[in-house]
Amino acid sequence: MKGKRLSTPRGQSLRPTSDRVKESTFNILGAMVEGKDVLDLYAGTGNLGMEALSRGAKRAVFVERGRETTWLIRSNLAKCGMTTVSEIIQKDVIRAIGILHQRGEAFDLILMDPPYEQGLIEKTLWKLRSHRIYHNDSILVIEHDRRETLPENLKGWELIRQRRIGDTLVSFLAPLIREGDSC
Repeated sequence: MKGKRLSTPRGQSLRPTSDRVKESTFNILGAMVEGKDVLDLYAGTGNLGMEALSRGAKRAVFVERGRETTWLIRSNLAKCGMTTVSEIIQKDVIRAIGILHQRGEAFDLILMDPPYEQGLIEKTLWKLRSHRIYHNDSILVIEHDRRETLPENLKGWELIRQRRIGDTLVSFLAPLIREGDSC
């Protein structure tokens, strides 16, 4: 989808992922995206999930609670011809994880770009731990400000790679396999 300009909200404090951070993240992920089910938490304009789709992901679920931002995601998906391989859940991330768990969903790649420095990383990791919507070989990618370190206890995840791009850190995590989990 190179060259497609996504719509962004006017006058809001939304911070879309920069092209530099997005490109670096997906270059690291490489072929791991192809054919995968992707979950885009705190989706904003939807540019991370849409990038995954443009790189061969099977489908993407976008979670964003704002009415205007979900409208933008819907508009951007239509503009790029991605509506048939996507779903938008207009809910708070914590509630949406519970809904996805009830539906029996499991994602191969979870992209997470919460508002910076609001404690949402730890809160979301706790919810993911109690509502396992991923596989043992899934990857969780968290974009966060370099001043906002990851919690000491990653709630069932282990840091496998981290990349600093300006003031942004992109952390790649893999699930710790719990006793009784099968591979």
